Amino acid sequence: MNAGTAPPTSTAADRPLRADARRNRERVLAAADEAFALEGPGVPLDEIARRAGVGAGTVHRHFPTKEALLQAVLVGRLEGMLAEARAALAAADPVESFFGFFRIMTDYAQNKMDLAEALGRQGVDVRAVTHDVATALRRALDELLTRAQDAGAVRADITVDDLHALVVGTVAAVRASAPQDAVRVGALLSDALRPGKG
Repeated sequence: MNAGTAPPTSTAADRPLRADARRNRERVLAAADEAFALEGPGVPLDEIARRAGVGAGTVHRHFPTKEALLQAVLVGRLEGMLAEARAALAAADPVESFFGFFRIMTDYAQNKMDLAEALGRQGVDVRAVTHDVATALRRALDELLTRAQDAGAVRADITVDDLHALVVGTVAAVRASAPQDAVRVGALLSDALRPGKG
């Protein structure tokens, strides 16, 4: 380094959060996740701050816009799904692990779609925002599906794209019917995946 050259400086974004700041960010994300799941993505940032037990300024420091918070919650939910998929892959029974994860994925899809739709209305490229974690999740789902097919529990012609389409269709069906029908619709869908049931 030349004597007259100043050393590179790190920005605030480059530095790891202090423990208290990290805890506050996690509290905000948890409060937002719960609020969006219960009331939809229209919950204002000030209400998120109240639920998290922090000041509005704390929320705005971590998430300058509502879109930034929605993105963080959406990515966080996908990361949670990825953890569930990896846990399913570690389970001994490939059949139960596949159908168990498929039920979780179907339950989760409703809230994920609400957030994605809200971000899309704001002009956010949801696929770009979620690309890395969505790619890892797709690989895990493909492996779960392959294991279940190898065990003879899922039709051989089913693909990961089919699973995504079926989940979207299930969410649409549940939205058009009573909430208590969700379990029955999910069970019908799982049954349709089995050999001889389609």
